Amino acid sequence: MKDVKIENMDWVSYKELTEEGKCKIILPVGAIEQHGPHMSLNPDVLIPSHIAEEVAGKADNMLVAPAISYGYKSQVKSGGGNFFPGTTCVSGSSLENYVFDVLQAYVNHGNREFILINGHFENSMHLCEAADKLVNKCKAEKISVKVYLLSYWDFISEETIAKVFPDGFAGWAVEHGGVLETSIMLKIYPELVDMSKAVDVEPATFPPYDVFPPDPSWVAPSGTLSSPLKATEEKGALILEECISGIVQHLN
Repeated sequence: MKDVKIENMDWVSYKELTEEGKCKIILPVGAIEQHGPHMSLNPDVLIPSHIAEEVAGKADNMLVAPAISYGYKSQVKSGGGNFFPGTTCVSGSSLENYVFDVLQAYVNHGNREFILINGHFENSMHLCEAADKLVNKCKAEKISVKVYLLSYWDFISEETIAKVFPDGFAGWAVEHGGVLETSIMLKIYPELVDMSKAVDVEPATFPPYDVFPPDPSWVAPSGTLSSPLKATEEKGALILEECISGIVQHLN
């Protein structure tokens, strides 16, 4: 497959590929966050980065920017919380400003279309703010830019969910460190998954509110919000195929 990673290019090749805004720039945005004792801290970075490279390899005129690895603070009801060792997060304003600055730099190079692929649920609204800020600033400067923002899990169909969770799906809210992320990692980075350390937990249940400071007792000691035990490489391949083909179909 062709090399689509901007970081691997010399500046002359990059300039030739992007001059006059003829490429879409894909920017993966993730987080460094615990995903249970069975998996590395970086699935939220590695998964959108892998999807971005596959999409760019199959689509026309797309390049992949280096991923932004630090994301917004892990929340108890979606990521287990910010109190687990290894979970390393930034404030919403820091993430927003950082993403804005990176996109502005690419605009200064002449790029005009961007695809943000999010791998960490908590990032979403801060990425919206960064995109909106960029578009409004460029509009005032009479520069036309377009930013697509997506989370890869939104491209997974109910049919695929039924295949991945034949015994029933507990919902996206408790999939942190569960079957979906673990299956994808088993497919793309199996060396970063140790299923012998996986902990079987019941899907988490939460009260209909958040509390600050966060209460660690709301989360299983493993940090996962559901059990990863039924994760497989085959399920990961099925999920990835649908996500990648769907993104290419919509954005090529």
